[in-house]
Amino acid sequence: MKPKRASSRITIVDVAKKAGTSLGTVSRVINNDVHVADDTRQRVLLVMNELGYVANRQARSLKGSKTNVVGVLVPDLGTGYIGEIMRGIDAELALNQMDLMLFTTHRAASKEASYVANLVEGVVDGLLLVLPRNPADYTSSLAERNFPFVLIDHQGGGKTEHAVGATNWQGAYKATEYLINLGHRRIGFITGSMDLSCAVDRLEGYRSALRTHHLPESPELIYDGAFFQPDGYNGASTLLDLPNPPTAIFASNDVMAMGAMDAIRNRGLHIPSDVSIIGFDNIPQSALVYPPMTTVMQPLEQMGRVATQMLCTILKDPDKTVGRIELPTELIVRQSTSPNKNRVG
Repeated sequence: MKPKRASSRITIVDVAKKAGTSLGTVSRVINNDVHVADDTRQRVLLVMNELGYVANRQARSLKGSKTNVVGVLVPDLGTGYIGEIMRGIDAELALNQMDLMLFTTHRAASKEASYVANLVEGVVDGLLLVLPRNPADYTSSLAERNFPFVLIDHQGGGKTEHAVGATNWQGAYKATEYLINLGHRRIGFITGSMDLSCAVDRLEGYRSALRTHHLPESPELIYDGAFFQPDGYNGASTLLDLPNPPTAIFASNDVMAMGAMDAIRNRGLHIPSDVSIIGFDNIPQSALVYPPMTTVMQPLEQMGRVATQMLCTILKDPDKTVGRIELPTELIVRQSTSPNKNRVG
């Protein structure tokens, strides 16, 4: 079958629709990612050939023209956290009539750096980097090349880097203080990956609230997690095995909080009468679990929107400085928390 004449109207969305796959799958095929089944890869390549999509993109890159494509790097696709951020990014790109090329790094810093190195060679016009592991490995070279990029949910790096984040420290402080005001004095904390600044900020917010209210910080009450659901289950199990277990557990994200809830129920304990639970992020699932989860809302969709707006502004005016933006967090109180039944005073 002859391929159609390349058209500027052909987008990654058209390829995905005709091939019956997701945008992420098409992006991985374009990038020759090994995490695609052979039959799916062949089907996508056939559709790209039929529509003339590859020839069109290559021609535009060789001419040094704008591709009208934004590259988005995410650690994975398995959580509501990523889904909400992507919803905001996709909506803003649609408003700006730009295409999306999605890549999953599988939380590997080396893969992240490799993708960035390839994408800047005329494949995309700009980059959105969601929860990057070690952006210092490549952001300096991007800046030297004046290549547009925006970091999402990363507060490290230089002050001149364009970034969007949330008030993680304040959110964790308020959540911990809320538990203290409910009469809880033994509060367990399950951390996220401590190589990420958001996880560090949340732990420090927890610690600061304890200090403010003159409560001792017990190392045994802090469990090292990595933002995965099994970390929440194992962390809660470890905390509940203590001779003097906590009456409340604060997990550094909702997914781990859900794992902690499973561990509590498997002990024959009740939430929140025996153990209160707080998460972080306010992903859609947090309101659907039983009991509905008290959590700290990160404005995830808005973070995606604002970061994309920032990138589009830079693409239109490369000399524009948009800086760093921190969006507010908010404590969302639901039914997974209650006063400590052994409260004194």
